[in-house]
Amino acid sequence: MDHAYPVRVEGRLDQPLSRWLWLVKWLLALPHWIVLAFLWLGFVLATIVAFFVVLFTGRYPRGLHRYNVGVLRWSWRVGYYAVSAIATDRYPPFTLADVPDYPARLEVDYPERNRRGLPLIGRWLLGIPQYALGGIFAGGGGWVWSNGHWTRSGPSVIGVLLFVAAVLLLVGRGYPRAVYDLVMGFNRWSIRALAYGTFLTSEYPPFRLDQGAEEPTPPPPAPAPGPAA
Repeated sequence: MDHAYPVRVEGRLDQPLSRWLWLVKWLLALPHWIVLAFLWLGFVLATIVAFFVVLFTGRYPRGLHRYNVGVLRWSWRVGYYAVSAIATDRYPPFTLADVPDYPARLEVDYPERNRRGLPLIGRWLLGIPQYALGGIFAGGGGWVWSNGHWTRSGPSVIGVLLFVAAVLLLVGRGYPRAVYDLVMGFNRWSIRALAYGTFLTSEYPPFRLDQGAEEPTPPPPAPAPGPAA
């Protein structure tokens, strides 16, 4: 890819982190979970409306795009604090807007062009491998049919990595940078897949694990060819 992907997920590992605060962050974030429950209901409704608008016009309503990106941004900040990265002890703000000095940030460029009609549905179906991988990375090993009902087959990749980081924090070893970089990479992959699946971006996510706190820097453009001799 010779340009930056339009979904940008970034973070900053705060050091030192509390050895024990991660045990109760999910509880401290309870006010956020309550607000996010209503925001995500709006996200689902906004996505349904946006789908039909894009289906017939090829344009995602800007107001709905701004709202849905705000919900993802809010969710990323809370997750970064409490459950998805536990990489900061700074309490997340209550806002849909970007907060430049907060350790977790998310931005999605507005898609100027979208497919419409049947090609839009085909484009969404092409993302099924991305959705499946994103679910494994962030949500668990998937669902399997066993003894007449669906059950989870295992923990998520991010969950396993966070367990390692939490244990090391508890014993005073700190948050290993290598583990943090992997956690960011898998979160980034999952959020890209979610943004693509909800039509917030029309560009197919790369099959690439971009690790680290910041998005990868695109290579500089190739120099223009000189005049022929």
